[in-house]
Amino acid sequence: MINSLRGTVAQLGLAQVVIEVGGVGFLVQATPKTLTGLRQGETALLTTTLIVREDSLTLYGFASADELEVFDALLTVSGIGPRLALAVLAVLEPEAVRVAASTGDEKAFTKVPGVGPKVAGRIVLELAGKLQPMQVPAAGAAATAPEWRPQVVAAMISLGWSEKDAQNSIDRATADQEEMLKHGDVGQILRATLSWLGQDGGKKGAGLRAGQRG
Repeated sequence: MINSLRGTVAQLGLAQVVIEVGGVGFLVQATPKTLTGLRQGETALLTTTLIVREDSLTLYGFASADELEVFDALLTVSGIGPRLALAVLAVLEPEAVRVAASTGDEKAFTKVPGVGPKVAGRIVLELAGKLQPMQVPAAGAAATAPEWRPQVVAAMISLGWSEKDAQNSIDRATADQEEMLKHGDVGQILRATLSWLGQDGGKKGAGLRAGQRG
C-alpha cells in the first residue's frame, strides 16, 4: 500500500498530477482543491490510497489525512466508487461531509454532480454513526435533521411506505413527543410512528401501505 508520496510535481492537470519520486512518475487522481495547492517543479507531499481493480491500479491523493478518512468512509456506501467519492470531496469539505452525514442533511450531497436524492439518502443512511463532526453542529441543524431520522425513514420504507409518507408520518406522530425526540431512540420512535398510523393515522396509514405494496 502506498500511504504517501513526497516528490517533485512533474505534470499538473485539472484532475490529476504526476509526482516524480526517485526517477519514477506516479500518476495521482485528486480534487481540484488539492491540485491548486501544488506547483509544477516544486516538492509536494500527498497522503494517498491505492485502489486495486482487476484491470487497473489507481492512486488517489489528498492534502490531509482527514480527507482520506472521509474518502474511505464514502467508499463503504453501496454504489459509491472512487470517482464519485472524490467528486463529493471536490464539492464538500471533509467536515461538511461529516456534519451532513450525522445530521441527515441529504440536500448537501445532492449538490454533487452525479448524486441524486436516492444516492444522497443512501449516503446519509449508511454513514450515520460512522462519521462524526469534529465540531458540534449548531443546535438548529441537529434539530431539523437528527441522526435517528434516516434510520427510521429507511425502516418505514422497508415496511412499504414511500419516503414522503414516512417523513410526514414521523413528523405527525412525534409532534408532541419532545422527550422521545430528545433521547433519539430509533426503535421507540419507529414504534410510536407505527402506532400512530394504526390509531390516529387509522385508515389513511393502512391505505398508504396498501397502495405502496399494491
